Amino acid sequence: MIIVTMRLIRRVQPLGCVLALRFLVLVLWDVPASWALDNGLAMTPTMGWLHWERFMCNIDCKEEPDSCISENLFMQMADLMDAEGWKEVGYEYLCIDDCWMAPERDSKGRLQADSTRFPSGIHYLANYVHSKGLKLGIYADVGKKTCAGYPGSIGHYDIDAETFADWGVDLLKFDGCYCDSVEQLADGYKHMSLALNKTGRSIVYSCEWPLYMWPFHKPNYTEIRQYCNHWRNTGDVYDSWQSVKSILNWASFNQKTIVNVAGPGGWNDPDMLVIGNFGLSWDQQITQMALWAIMAAPLFMSNDLRHISPQAKALLQNKDVITINQDPLGKQGYLLRKEDNIEVWERPLSDLAWAVAIVNLQEIGGPHSFTINIASLGQGVACNPACHITELLPVKTKLGFYEWTSYLKTRINPTGTVLLRLESQTM
Repeated sequence: MIIVTMRLIRRVQPLGCVLALRFLVLVLWDVPASWALDNGLAMTPTMGWLHWERFMCNIDCKEEPDSCISENLFMQMADLMDAEGWKEVGYEYLCIDDCWMAPERDSKGRLQADSTRFPSGIHYLANYVHSKGLKLGIYADVGKKTCAGYPGSIGHYDIDAETFADWGVDLLKFDGCYCDSVEQLADGYKHMSLALNKTGRSIVYSCEWPLYMWPFHKPNYTEIRQYCNHWRNTGDVYDSWQSVKSILNWASFNQKTIVNVAGPGGWNDPDMLVIGNFGLSWDQQITQMALWAIMAAPLFMSNDLRHISPQAKALLQNKDVITINQDPLGKQGYLLRKEDNIEVWERPLSDLAWAVAIVNLQEIGGPHSFTINIASLGQGVACNPACHITELLPVKTKLGFYEWTSYLKTRINPTGTVLLRLESQTM
């Protein structure tokens, strides 16, 4: 719930000055990010489903046939993404993570799927996924082995890229385990990027390059963006509030480094959405959805679509929130300020609109009231001279018309978020 208190404007800025200021801010925000990977893909953050957090490396199909990593699991998810409205709202990529491979390459040195769990092969699975109007993602590793110990791609970058293209793969998640040096890591990521482009097939390239670089030195994000469509900075997300909170803390602490490099064709990836699982309260699920939208993050769900609650499904399919995430201006949001346990995040959107998320990090007690001067939002111009404000989460509510000197009093549940959309209006 949001309560507004207002005071009359005693001095209205000349309209020409207001428009000039808004135009200047728009121009500054519209400065393109550094040169991106030239494959024409991921012009907005990629959306889809990824198996890892929910299903991990479960290869025991005898004891757990419904949750092991197999073609049956991915075909069932493809059916649901097609039939249950996921594809229509933008969740397009169905992605295989680690543990799909056979323990050894074939006689020609090509990767191959485990013949027991994927008896029809990846090409067949890709065709099945494509028949549902979806795209298939797959996993490999830049080093000697994948993180789970399956064959790595070092020394085989070109043949692996050709194999994925021949199979009809549309996205590659490329992990960074088992490299001998940061130089080998960087060279491998670059080599695979060039190899994928050389195939002539449109394959989104999802890297973990900076994640493995940070322990040694600050990554060169300008360079990374030239080779990757999105890149992981932090370790795997877990189905817990502590994990989600730590990712948000990292993103805000490092925002001066990572925010400006993001944009059409290249995005910071804070990892999977764990909404619809077991570890997050309802308010925490709202927070993850809202902040991933603010951060212009790729939206990869990792959950069981066969058993998701209607409430979690509605949140993940919320078109208003997805519209913010997919905004074509392509600017990543940032932490504006923090006061005690309240954080205010904002993101510039196209058509002079802004998204604002107000987060209550307090984990004890009840809902917390917080009052904010909306003149401080959106670089001071989001509501100058006025704007329409809509609350999108937790409940969509049209809050109405607000002048520049208005104040909003929010009431936010512990670990919850209020997500707002501000749309500029001239007087």
